Amino acid sequence: MSSTDTSLVLTDEVGSKGVITLNRPKALNAINLEMVQLIYGAMRRWENNKHLVIIKSVGEKAFCAGGDVRAITESGGAELAKKFFTTEYRVNALIGSYRPTYVAFIDGITMGGGVGLSVHGKYRIATERTMFAMPETAIGLFPDVGGGYFLPRLEGKLGLYLGLTGFRLKGRDVHKAGVATHYVESKNLPALEQQLLASTSNEEVESVLERFSEKKDAGVEFVLQKQLKQINECFGAPTVEGIFAKLEQDGSEWAQNTLKLLHKMSPTSLVVTQKQLELGGKMDLKTCLRMEYRLAVHHAIDSDFKEGVRAMLVDRDQKPRWNPATLAEVDPSRVEKFFGPLPDGAELVFEDDDPKANL
Repeated sequence: MSSTDTSLVLTDEVGSKGVITLNRPKALNAINLEMVQLIYGAMRRWENNKHLVIIKSVGEKAFCAGGDVRAITESGGAELAKKFFTTEYRVNALIGSYRPTYVAFIDGITMGGGVGLSVHGKYRIATERTMFAMPETAIGLFPDVGGGYFLPRLEGKLGLYLGLTGFRLKGRDVHKAGVATHYVESKNLPALEQQLLASTSNEEVESVLERFSEKKDAGVEFVLQKQLKQINECFGAPTVEGIFAKLEQDGSEWAQNTLKLLHKMSPTSLVVTQKQLELGGKMDLKTCLRMEYRLAVHHAIDSDFKEGVRAMLVDRDQKPRWNPATLAEVDPSRVEKFFGPLPDGAELVFEDDDPKANL
Protein backbone atom coordinates (compact mmCIF):
# COMPACT_ATOMS: atom_id res chain seq x y z
CA MET A 1 0.00 0.00 0.00
CA SER A 2 1.31 3.38 -0.92
CA SER A 3 -0.63 5.09 1.88
CA THR A 4 -0.79 4.24 5.58
CA ASP A 5 -3.73 2.26 6.91
CA THR A 6 -4.71 5.15 9.17
CA SER A 7 -5.24 7.48 6.21
CA LEU A 8 -8.88 8.37 5.47
CA VAL A 9 -8.25 7.43 1.84
CA LEU A 10 -6.04 4.45 0.99
CA THR A 11 -4.38 4.19 -2.42
CA ASP A 12 -2.88 1.04 -3.85
CA GLU A 13 -1.10 0.52 -7.16
CA VAL A 14 -1.12 -2.84 -8.90
CA GLY A 15 0.94 -2.39 -12.05
CA SER A 16 -1.13 -0.39 -14.51
CA LYS A 17 -4.13 -0.38 -12.14
CA GLY A 18 -4.96 1.81 -9.16
CA VAL A 19 -7.31 1.21 -6.23
CA ILE A 20 -8.77 4.01 -4.09
CA THR A 21 -10.38 2.91 -0.80
CA LEU A 22 -12.44 5.23 1.39
CA ASN A 23 -11.39 4.49 4.98
CA ARG A 24 -13.74 6.31 7.33
CA PRO A 25 -16.19 3.51 8.20
CA LYS A 26 -17.27 4.97 11.56
CA ALA A 27 -18.66 7.98 9.67
CA LEU A 28 -20.14 5.72 6.95
CA ASN A 29 -17.25 6.87 4.72
CA ALA A 30 -18.70 10.39 4.47
CA ILE A 31 -16.16 12.51 2.60
CA ASN A 32 -14.60 15.66 4.06
CA LEU A 33 -12.20 18.19 2.56
CA GLU A 34 -9.08 16.12 3.33
CA MET A 35 -10.63 13.05 1.66
CA VAL A 36 -11.69 14.80 -1.55
CA GLN A 37 -8.21 16.32 -1.77
CA LEU A 38 -6.60 12.87 -1.41
CA ILE A 39 -8.95 11.33 -4.01
CA TYR A 40 -8.32 14.17 -6.44
CA GLY A 41 -4.54 13.92 -5.95
CA ALA A 42 -4.49 10.17 -6.61
CA MET A 43 -6.73 10.46 -9.67
CA ARG A 44 -4.60 13.21 -11.18
CA ARG A 45 -1.40 11.21 -10.54
CA TRP A 46 -2.85 8.15 -12.25
CA GLU A 47 -4.61 9.90 -15.10
CA ASN A 48 -1.93 9.24 -17.70
CA ASN A 49 -0.22 6.10 -16.42
CA LYS A 50 -3.02 3.77 -15.33
CA HIS A 51 -5.47 1.80 -17.47
CA LEU A 52 -8.01 1.07 -14.75
CA VAL A 53 -8.96 2.66 -11.42
CA ILE A 54 -11.28 1.01 -8.89
CA ILE A 55 -12.90 3.00 -6.05
CA LYS A 56 -14.35 1.12 -3.08
CA SER A 57 -14.64 1.50 0.69
CA VAL A 58 -13.87 -0.16 4.01
CA GLY A 59 -16.75 -1.81 5.90
CA GLU A 60 -20.00 -3.42 4.83
CA LYS A 61 -22.41 -0.62 5.72
CA ALA A 62 -21.55 2.18 3.34
CA PHE A 63 -19.69 2.97 0.16
CA CYS A 64 -20.10 6.66 1.04
CA ALA A 65 -23.04 8.24 2.86
CA GLY A 66 -22.35 11.67 1.35
CA GLY A 67 -20.35 14.81 1.94
CA ASP A 68 -19.60 15.86 5.50
CA VAL A 69 -22.17 18.67 5.36
CA ARG A 70 -22.20 19.12 9.11
CA ALA A 71 -18.58 20.31 9.02
CA ILE A 72 -19.56 22.88 6.40
CA THR A 73 -22.57 24.33 8.21
CA GLU A 74 -20.76 24.34 11.57
CA SER A 75 -17.75 26.20 10.17
CA GLY A 76 -20.02 29.19 9.48
CA GLY A 77 -19.38 31.42 6.48
CA ALA A 78 -18.53 30.20 3.02
CA GLU A 79 -14.77 29.58 3.09
CA LEU A 80 -14.83 25.85 3.89
CA ALA A 81 -17.81 25.44 1.57
CA LYS A 82 -15.84 26.99 -1.30
CA LYS A 83 -12.81 24.78 -0.71
CA PHE A 84 -14.84 21.63 -0.23
CA PHE A 85 -17.22 22.10 -3.17
CA THR A 86 -14.40 23.22 -5.49
CA THR A 87 -12.41 20.04 -4.86
CA GLU A 88 -15.43 17.73 -4.73
CA TYR A 89 -16.83 19.02 -8.01
CA ARG A 90 -13.41 18.83 -9.65
CA VAL A 91 -13.35 15.15 -8.67
CA ASN A 92 -16.86 14.68 -10.14
CA ALA A 93 -15.80 16.30 -13.43
CA LEU A 94 -12.57 14.29 -13.59
CA ILE A 95 -14.51 11.04 -13.11
CA GLY A 96 -16.82 12.06 -15.97
CA SER A 97 -13.95 12.44 -18.45
CA TYR A 98 -11.39 10.07 -16.92
CA ARG A 99 -8.96 8.41 -19.30
CA PRO A 100 -8.43 5.21 -17.26
CA THR A 101 -11.47 2.91 -17.04
CA TYR A 102 -13.20 3.84 -13.78
CA VAL A 103 -15.05 1.22 -11.73
CA ALA A 104 -16.97 2.08 -8.54
CA PHE A 105 -18.04 -0.66 -6.12
CA ILE A 106 -21.12 1.00 -4.61
CA ASP A 107 -21.58 -1.63 -1.90
CA GLY A 108 -23.76 -0.29 0.94
CA ILE A 109 -25.14 3.22 1.51
CA THR A 110 -24.42 5.47 -1.48
CA MET A 111 -25.90 8.94 -1.05
CA GLY A 112 -25.10 12.48 -2.14
CA GLY A 113 -21.32 12.82 -2.35
CA GLY A 114 -21.03 9.02 -2.68
CA VAL A 115 -23.21 9.17 -5.77
CA GLY A 116 -20.88 11.88 -7.12
CA LEU A 117 -17.87 9.56 -6.67
CA SER A 118 -19.52 6.84 -8.74
CA VAL A 119 -22.32 7.79 -11.09
CA HIS A 120 -20.20 9.80 -13.56
CA GLY A 121 -17.80 6.88 -14.02
CA LYS A 122 -17.97 4.24 -16.72
CA TYR A 123 -18.96 1.33 -14.46
CA ARG A 124 -20.96 1.33 -11.21
CA ILE A 125 -21.37 -2.02 -9.45
CA ALA A 126 -24.34 -2.35 -7.08
CA THR A 127 -24.81 -5.21 -4.60
CA GLU A 128 -27.69 -6.48 -2.46
CA ARG A 129 -26.46 -4.03 0.22
CA THR A 130 -26.55 -0.91 -1.97
CA MET A 131 -28.90 1.84 -0.83
CA PHE A 132 -28.96 4.83 -3.18
CA ALA A 133 -30.56 8.19 -2.44
CA MET A 134 -30.18 11.89 -3.19
CA PRO A 135 -31.80 13.18 0.03
CA GLU A 136 -30.63 16.80 -0.12
CA THR A 137 -34.05 18.50 -0.23
CA ALA A 138 -34.61 17.16 3.33
CA ILE A 139 -31.62 19.21 4.57
CA GLY A 140 -32.39 22.40 2.66
CA LEU A 141 -29.88 21.71 -0.09
CA PHE A 142 -30.29 20.35 -3.66
CA PRO A 143 -28.99 17.16 -5.37
CA ASP A 144 -25.52 18.42 -6.21
CA VAL A 145 -22.31 16.55 -7.25
CA GLY A 146 -23.63 16.63 -10.82
CA GLY A 147 -27.16 15.53 -9.87
CA GLY A 148 -28.43 18.20 -12.24
CA TYR A 149 -26.64 16.29 -15.00
CA PHE A 150 -27.34 12.62 -14.26
CA LEU A 151 -30.84 12.70 -12.73
CA PRO A 152 -32.62 14.20 -15.79
CA ARG A 153 -30.90 11.53 -17.92
CA LEU A 154 -32.62 8.65 -16.11
CA GLU A 155 -35.75 7.22 -17.73
CA GLY A 156 -38.67 9.65 -18.06
CA LYS A 157 -39.16 11.78 -14.95
CA LEU A 158 -37.64 9.20 -12.60
CA GLY A 159 -34.62 11.43 -11.84
CA LEU A 160 -36.73 14.45 -10.88
CA TYR A 161 -38.86 12.19 -8.66
CA LEU A 162 -35.75 10.80 -6.94
CA GLY A 163 -34.21 14.30 -6.60
CA LEU A 164 -37.30 15.95 -5.09
CA THR A 165 -38.42 13.12 -2.79
CA GLY A 166 -35.07 11.57 -1.79
CA PHE A 167 -36.70 8.16 -2.42
CA ARG A 168 -34.32 5.30 -1.57
CA LEU A 169 -33.49 2.64 -4.12
CA LYS A 170 -32.04 -0.62 -2.84
CA GLY A 171 -30.05 -3.49 -4.31
CA ARG A 172 -31.17 -4.64 -7.75
CA ASP A 173 -33.38 -1.56 -8.12
CA VAL A 174 -30.27 0.66 -8.28
CA HIS A 175 -29.28 -1.35 -11.38
CA LYS A 176 -32.80 -1.41 -12.85
CA ALA A 177 -33.07 2.40 -12.47
CA GLY A 178 -29.88 2.88 -14.51
CA VAL A 179 -27.89 4.34 -11.59
CA ALA A 180 -25.66 1.24 -11.52
CA THR A 181 -24.37 -0.43 -14.69
CA HIS A 182 -24.02 -3.90 -13.10
CA TYR A 183 -25.33 -5.91 -10.15
CA VAL A 184 -23.04 -8.34 -8.32
CA GLU A 185 -23.57 -10.16 -5.00
CA SER A 186 -21.28 -8.61 -2.35
CA LYS A 187 -19.64 -11.97 -1.61
CA ASN A 188 -18.31 -11.99 -5.18
CA LEU A 189 -16.69 -8.53 -5.06
CA PRO A 190 -13.23 -9.75 -3.92
CA ALA A 191 -13.07 -12.21 -6.84
CA LEU A 192 -14.37 -9.55 -9.23
CA GLU A 193 -11.69 -7.12 -8.01
CA GLN A 194 -8.95 -9.74 -8.52
CA GLN A 195 -10.08 -10.42 -12.08
CA LEU A 196 -10.35 -6.72 -12.91
CA LEU A 197 -6.83 -6.16 -11.56
CA ALA A 198 -5.59 -9.04 -13.74
CA SER A 199 -7.36 -7.79 -16.90
CA THR A 200 -5.27 -6.63 -19.84
CA SER A 201 -7.74 -4.72 -22.01
CA ASN A 202 -10.99 -2.72 -21.89
CA GLU A 203 -12.71 -5.59 -23.70
CA GLU A 204 -11.60 -7.95 -20.95
CA VAL A 205 -12.89 -5.57 -18.25
CA GLU A 206 -16.25 -5.53 -20.03
CA SER A 207 -16.43 -9.31 -20.27
CA VAL A 208 -15.35 -9.83 -16.63
CA LEU A 209 -18.14 -7.47 -15.49
CA GLU A 210 -20.67 -9.20 -17.74
CA ARG A 211 -19.67 -12.58 -16.34
CA PHE A 212 -20.11 -11.48 -12.71
CA SER A 213 -23.24 -9.39 -13.17
CA GLU A 214 -26.88 -10.41 -13.14
CA LYS A 215 -28.97 -9.35 -16.11
CA LYS A 216 -30.91 -6.13 -15.58
CA ASP A 217 -34.29 -7.85 -15.82
CA ALA A 218 -33.35 -10.67 -13.40
CA GLY A 219 -35.30 -11.07 -10.18
CA VAL A 220 -38.49 -9.20 -9.33
CA GLU A 221 -39.70 -6.17 -11.26
CA PHE A 222 -38.37 -2.66 -10.58
CA VAL A 223 -39.80 -1.32 -7.29
CA LEU A 224 -41.26 1.75 -9.07
CA GLN A 225 -42.38 -0.08 -12.23
CA LYS A 226 -46.09 0.24 -11.45
CA GLN A 227 -45.70 3.96 -10.64
CA LEU A 228 -43.57 5.00 -13.62
CA LYS A 229 -46.57 6.17 -15.63
CA GLN A 230 -47.83 8.28 -12.69
CA ILE A 231 -44.31 9.60 -12.00
CA ASN A 232 -43.98 10.74 -15.63
CA GLU A 233 -47.45 12.27 -15.57
CA CYS A 234 -47.22 14.08 -12.21
CA PHE A 235 -43.54 15.06 -12.31
CA GLY A 236 -43.87 16.19 -15.92
CA ALA A 237 -45.57 19.38 -14.70
CA PRO A 238 -43.46 22.48 -15.45
CA THR A 239 -43.41 23.80 -11.85
CA VAL A 240 -43.31 22.33 -8.34
CA GLU A 241 -46.79 23.78 -7.69
CA GLY A 242 -47.91 21.97 -10.83
CA ILE A 243 -46.43 18.70 -9.55
CA PHE A 244 -48.31 19.12 -6.24
CA ALA A 245 -51.54 19.84 -8.14
CA LYS A 246 -51.16 16.76 -10.35
CA LEU A 247 -50.44 14.55 -7.33
CA GLU A 248 -53.57 15.92 -5.64
CA GLN A 249 -55.62 15.24 -8.78
CA ASP A 250 -54.18 11.70 -9.00
CA GLY A 251 -55.38 11.03 -5.45
CA SER A 252 -54.05 7.44 -5.28
CA GLU A 253 -52.38 6.10 -2.14
CA TRP A 254 -49.01 6.47 -3.89
CA ALA A 255 -49.76 10.12 -4.77
CA GLN A 256 -50.90 10.90 -1.22
CA ASN A 257 -47.74 9.34 0.26
CA THR A 258 -45.60 11.26 -2.22
CA LEU A 259 -47.27 14.53 -1.24
CA LYS A 260 -46.70 13.73 2.43
CA LEU A 261 -43.03 13.20 1.69
CA LEU A 262 -42.69 16.40 -0.35
CA HIS A 263 -44.36 18.45 2.38
CA LYS A 264 -41.45 17.54 4.70
CA MET A 265 -38.86 19.01 2.34
CA SER A 266 -37.59 22.59 2.19
CA PRO A 267 -40.00 24.39 -0.18
CA THR A 268 -37.10 26.53 -1.45
CA SER A 269 -35.01 23.41 -2.11
CA LEU A 270 -37.85 21.84 -4.12
CA VAL A 271 -38.10 24.89 -6.39
CA VAL A 272 -34.31 25.17 -6.76
CA THR A 273 -33.99 21.44 -7.55
CA GLN A 274 -36.71 21.45 -10.19
CA LYS A 275 -35.01 24.36 -11.97
CA GLN A 276 -31.54 22.84 -11.53
CA LEU A 277 -32.61 19.58 -13.23
CA GLU A 278 -34.46 21.39 -15.99
CA LEU A 279 -31.33 23.41 -16.81
CA GLY A 280 -28.88 20.56 -16.14
CA GLY A 281 -30.67 18.26 -18.58
CA LYS A 282 -29.41 20.51 -21.40
CA MET A 283 -25.85 21.03 -20.07
CA ASP A 284 -22.62 19.06 -20.21
CA LEU A 285 -21.27 17.85 -16.86
CA LYS A 286 -18.74 20.66 -16.34
CA THR A 287 -21.24 23.42 -17.15
CA CYS A 288 -23.70 21.78 -14.76
CA LEU A 289 -21.08 21.62 -11.98
CA ARG A 290 -20.29 25.32 -12.49
CA MET A 291 -23.98 26.07 -11.97
CA GLU A 292 -24.09 23.78 -8.91
CA TYR A 293 -21.02 25.49 -7.42
CA ARG A 294 -22.86 28.83 -7.48
CA LEU A 295 -25.89 27.16 -5.93
CA ALA A 296 -23.85 25.39 -3.24
CA VAL A 297 -21.95 28.47 -2.09
CA HIS A 298 -25.13 30.58 -2.12
CA HIS A 299 -26.73 27.88 0.06
CA ALA A 300 -23.80 27.97 2.49
CA ILE A 301 -24.21 31.75 2.78
CA ASP A 302 -27.99 31.99 3.20
CA SER A 303 -30.62 29.26 2.77
CA ASP A 304 -32.45 26.47 4.60
CA PHE A 305 -29.25 24.38 4.53
CA LYS A 306 -28.03 25.16 8.06
CA GLU A 307 -31.48 24.62 9.58
CA GLY A 308 -31.92 21.34 7.66
CA VAL A 309 -28.59 20.00 8.90
CA ARG A 310 -29.51 21.07 12.46
CA ALA A 311 -32.87 19.30 12.37
CA MET A 312 -31.81 16.11 10.59
CA LEU A 313 -28.16 15.60 11.59
CA VAL A 314 -27.29 17.66 14.71
CA ASP A 315 -30.29 17.89 17.08
CA ARG A 316 -32.10 15.17 15.10
CA ASP A 317 -35.52 16.48 16.16
CA GLN A 318 -36.67 15.99 12.54
CA LYS A 319 -38.55 19.29 12.81
CA PRO A 320 -36.89 21.77 10.50
CA ARG A 321 -38.32 25.28 10.51
CA TRP A 322 -38.09 26.13 6.84
CA ASN A 323 -38.01 29.76 5.77
CA PRO A 324 -40.32 30.27 3.99
CA ALA A 325 -42.46 27.45 5.34
CA THR A 326 -44.70 27.02 2.30
CA LEU A 327 -44.29 26.67 -1.43
CA ALA A 328 -46.58 29.65 -2.08
CA GLU A 329 -44.19 31.94 -0.18
CA VAL A 330 -41.04 30.95 -2.11
CA ASP A 331 -39.82 34.14 -3.80
CA PRO A 332 -38.90 33.50 -7.48
CA SER A 333 -36.38 36.37 -7.43
CA ARG A 334 -34.54 34.73 -4.50
CA VAL A 335 -34.44 31.45 -6.42
CA GLU A 336 -33.03 33.31 -9.44
CA LYS A 337 -30.35 34.79 -7.20
CA PHE A 338 -29.17 31.31 -6.18
CA PHE A 339 -28.38 30.62 -9.84
CA GLY A 340 -26.66 33.97 -10.31
CA PRO A 341 -23.08 35.10 -9.62
CA LEU A 342 -21.64 34.83 -6.12
CA PRO A 343 -21.14 38.05 -4.09
CA ASP A 344 -17.36 37.94 -4.61
CA GLY A 345 -17.62 36.80 -8.23
CA ALA A 346 -15.99 33.41 -7.45
CA GLU A 347 -16.66 30.66 -9.99
CA LEU A 348 -15.74 26.99 -10.17
CA VAL A 349 -12.58 26.67 -12.26
CA PHE A 350 -11.32 23.32 -13.50
CA GLU A 351 -7.56 22.86 -13.64
CA ASP A 352 -7.61 22.03 -17.34
CA ASP A 353 -9.53 25.28 -18.04
CA ASP A 354 -6.72 27.31 -16.57
CA PRO A 355 -3.37 25.80 -15.59
CA LYS A 356 -2.81 28.56 -13.02
CA ALA A 357 -5.99 27.77 -11.10
CA ASN A 358 -5.38 26.14 -7.75
CA LEU A 359 -7.01 25.95 -4.37
